[in-house]
Amino acid sequence: MRFAGISFLALALAAAAAAQQANHGVDLSAIDTHVNPCDNFYQYACGNWIAHNHIPADQARWSTFGEVARRDHLELRKILTAAEAAKNPDPVTAKVGAFYAACMNVVALNRLGDAPLQPELRRIAAIRSQTAFAAEIGHMQVNGDPALFRFGSGPDAKDSNNVIAQAGQGGADLPRDYYVKDTPHNRAILAAYRLHVARIFALLGDPAPRAQAEAAAVLRIETALARASLSNVELRNPNATYHKMSLAQFRSLTPAFHWSAYLAAVHAPAFATLNVGSPAFFRALNAELTAVSLDDWKAYLRWQVAHAAAPELSQAFVQANFDFFDHTMHGTLRDQPRWYRCSTAADRGLGEDVGRLYVKAAFGGNAKQKALLMVHQLEAALGRDIQSLTWMSPPTKRQALLKLSQISNMIAYPDHWRDYSALVIRRGDYYGNERRVAAFNWARAMRDLGRPFNRTRFNMTPPTVNANYTPNRNTITFPAGILQPPFYDPHRDLASNFGGIGVVIGHEMTHGFDDHGRHFDGHGNLHDWWTAADSKAFDLRARCLIDQYSRYSPVAGVHLNGRLTLGENTADNGGARIAYMAMEAALTPAERGKIDGYSPEQRFFLAFARVFCANTRPQAARASVKTDPHSPGKFRVLGVVTNMPEFAQAFHCGPHAPMSAGPKSCRVW
Repeated sequence: MRFAGISFLALALAAAAAAQQANHGVDLSAIDTHVNPCDNFYQYACGNWIAHNHIPADQARWSTFGEVARRDHLELRKILTAAEAAKNPDPVTAKVGAFYAACMNVVALNRLGDAPLQPELRRIAAIRSQTAFAAEIGHMQVNGDPALFRFGSGPDAKDSNNVIAQAGQGGADLPRDYYVKDTPHNRAILAAYRLHVARIFALLGDPAPRAQAEAAAVLRIETALARASLSNVELRNPNATYHKMSLAQFRSLTPAFHWSAYLAAVHAPAFATLNVGSPAFFRALNAELTAVSLDDWKAYLRWQVAHAAAPELSQAFVQANFDFFDHTMHGTLRDQPRWYRCSTAADRGLGEDVGRLYVKAAFGGNAKQKALLMVHQLEAALGRDIQSLTWMSPPTKRQALLKLSQISNMIAYPDHWRDYSALVIRRGDYYGNERRVAAFNWARAMRDLGRPFNRTRFNMTPPTVNANYTPNRNTITFPAGILQPPFYDPHRDLASNFGGIGVVIGHEMTHGFDDHGRHFDGHGNLHDWWTAADSKAFDLRARCLIDQYSRYSPVAGVHLNGRLTLGENTADNGGARIAYMAMEAALTPAERGKIDGYSPEQRFFLAFARVFCANTRPQAARASVKTDPHSPGKFRVLGVVTNMPEFAQAFHCGPHAPMSAGPKSCRVW
């Protein structure tokens, strides 16, 4: 079989020859040269990777991100093991080593059983009034048990320089769809969940009949809270979650809840106003507070305490937690190794102290500077893209360009590390360490109330293999963890790096202009800077993406929710387009030759697809449709290339080839 311009034989010979050389271009081992790239580019670019990278037993999915994260965790394991064994360590190393040692001491945790929970369970048993109930909710939230609702601090969405109190929906431990959509699959999951909750109560020593009754009470409460909650799609609209009101107005939503006792328990400073994400949720919560018996509320609180602590307790709790949330929900066959879970916990709990050690050991050279240069190249490309849009008017273009110029970039690691010196970590107290970490973070959130918003904080830890855009800061963050192959390689050609980390950078920039980010201005304020006509034009183009991705089916009988994934799909498409533009502008004549038989444009798309190579268990694929705003890797690739005429041009696809962008292809940015 042949297609215009390139034969499969030529590609196969190029791949075979390149296998004998240093791989300074794309990852040839991932490519399935038996597939026509114009027929199914994802299978072409990832087919060999998919065939030879089976999902590990301790994973629900396996992907490029998983590969790099596992590599990172192996590095963290060395760092943390060395910190644990260090003689006369410095304060940072001592704290990190003590945390890891406490987590790894399975013998001690098994000996303790549920003993760490007993003080909390006695507090719950002693509740006799609504005042004590509210105080206990506050105490639990301070210590990392997110019961009933969410409370904290954050920038005022319409005045982002100021930090105000924030209250939002919560209280249910499964995704909302399981409670509110009556399908055979959802009913099966809820039945298994009820058995799991009863199992946890049994581990706390409750007789079987009582454990089953308590589990039923928990499910009734969580179902009511879930039904009162906004959906994930509704939460994407920042205007729907902004309801600034006085504290007195907020109290009036839930007169049955003793806010004075709660606010005292969470050590909140005095404040006059707050943002309430969903007033309807708190009105419904008030009805539940009056309708549900105190005994049932106590059962709910006991469950919340045990559920939050399960990973920090004996193996019986750990196994129960895995059996439902990992095996039943996502199809994972075996729990992750203890060292992997403990390195994850250390990174989560002491992120910037762990990050210091990680950066020193594993991140060097000039990768940070090179990444920043690429960021500036992509900013210039996005500026050209905005200028060229035919659907956007000049006034809105000026505002979009202003916002683009105000994006700040946080690369690799913070300039100033967080100080954990006031945080007490003990080698023999893993449960207590996690509680103290939660209280330490809560105290900072309460100190922030009423103060100017600190825009310099990293919101991801340095080892994290990910990146993000924060709309209320207008900031993109690229931790050190993602600045490595196959996303970025300083020894790789320019086109492949633009197809890898360049697309990731462009993706995050485009989030500033997706269906959520576009509502914020360059200062991070929720502000409508669009003309009415331009908003309508944006929505029309977004509708095209909604319809396109809603046709994709990751599991038989299940389709993606194009509205839920709209922001990520917009960013995927826009990010690839502006990264491609930046590459074409950056390539010198000397860099336009073929490497391993592929042109720069072909290497760009191959590197882009390599980022999203993945295998996923059916259970995980089904579950992610309900909650994950990202499309599966296969559709992230196919959705983009079929919207870009540049792809068909690069691979010489005919106008009717499945991968060619047709007249109905979608484009926002």
